Amino acid sequence: MHFTLRAVLLFLLAAPLIAAGGGIPAAGAAAAVWLAAVAGLSAADFYWAGSGAQFGIRRSHDSKLSLGTENAVRLDLHNGSGRRIAFSIRDEFPPAFSGRPAVVSGECAGRSDWSGTYAVIPPRRGDYQFGDIHMRWAGPLGLVRRQSRFPSAGPVRVYPNLMDIRRYDLMLRQNRLREMGLRHSRIFGEGTEFERLREYLPDDDFRRIHWKATARRNRPVTIEYQTERSQNVVALLDTGRMMQSPVGPMAKLDYAVNAVLLLAFVAAGKGDKVGLLSFADDIQHYLRPQAGRRQFYRMLKALYAVEPQSVEPDYRRAASYLAGKERKRSLVILFTDLTGNFGVRALLEGMGALAGRSLPMVVTVGAPDIHQAAAARPADSESVYLRMEAEALLEERRQALDALRRKGVLTLDVPANHLSVAVINRYLELKGRRLL
Repeated sequence: MHFTLRAVLLFLLAAPLIAAGGGIPAAGAAAAVWLAAVAGLSAADFYWAGSGAQFGIRRSHDSKLSLGTENAVRLDLHNGSGRRIAFSIRDEFPPAFSGRPAVVSGECAGRSDWSGTYAVIPPRRGDYQFGDIHMRWAGPLGLVRRQSRFPSAGPVRVYPNLMDIRRYDLMLRQNRLREMGLRHSRIFGEGTEFERLREYLPDDDFRRIHWKATARRNRPVTIEYQTERSQNVVALLDTGRMMQSPVGPMAKLDYAVNAVLLLAFVAAGKGDKVGLLSFADDIQHYLRPQAGRRQFYRMLKALYAVEPQSVEPDYRRAASYLAGKERKRSLVILFTDLTGNFGVRALLEGMGALAGRSLPMVVTVGAPDIHQAAAARPADSESVYLRMEAEALLEERRQALDALRRKGVLTLDVPANHLSVAVINRYLELKGRRLL
């Protein structure tokens, strides 16, 4: 039982009587009667508040929570009592999660239902456990609050970010991909196979306008043709030492995993075959390129369990393994981070060997704080040192990327928080230019 502020104030009203009780005996007796009355009313309020059996609480959320983004958790309350109650509910979400406090408050009429939501942000993939739900509610007199625990423990799995994929799918249906930062290529779609009709965009070729559909809808409609389908796109995912470096609340590997999944979803929607190879000092997973949404779910299952390893990546082994498995020309996208001169030499050899038969691209996952440190105006000797270190790292990175380009390898160096959109834009650009 917890006393409310109202009850505390009522008890404090007896203080003047108690203080006067030394000189006025009747004041002390009046204080005792007052305190007994307030205590009695509080006990009655506790009884009238009822037990937790009159309520029903249920937690609901997506079966798969998404990494690094806000996931809504809904709490549904059924008030089985015959009166209106004021309450607060506290949920025990996994301690590793961050987000807004899992305490929701409100009022619910008698024999009615109420719903509230809060959000959690999982920092890592894996299996987690929700705990029980706790509820406090006030008695009808507002003097006390009762508390009850509702057993609600249950497991939950955190997968790579599926929110971006759902958003992409929604934006695609509504022809609003620009809101995600995805650029529309004027060259993309210049094929001979009909794909779909969509609303006319300012940079569309007017020769693609479908005049009959425009007349029916009373607004410009353009026809989009599909370029060559069933091309191979293979994601090489480095799970080595540098990929476990954190950028904000997440590791670089998690940003790369999210980008790989969005790439797989987009490429599958374009009719391409998508494959996956994850590696560190040895091969971990390999999925040969296949078309269709089922391949996306295979990749989701494989990437759910991927963890960074505290070893240097073996680029040569990964490239050799892929070359032995896949003979068809492919767009091979390596997600990695640069690890020093020895790692760069191995990267040059491995990806350079793929350049003759496939179209290799190296995507390096950058850290925004390094760019900020290199651009910051130094205020003291320590900040001067930090800026020099950041500039040296960026110069080494630039030289390594230049060496890759001279080997015929495409490069994309992008901060981790912009990785997914940048990769999709480059994929669409290459497909539009028919370089795959």
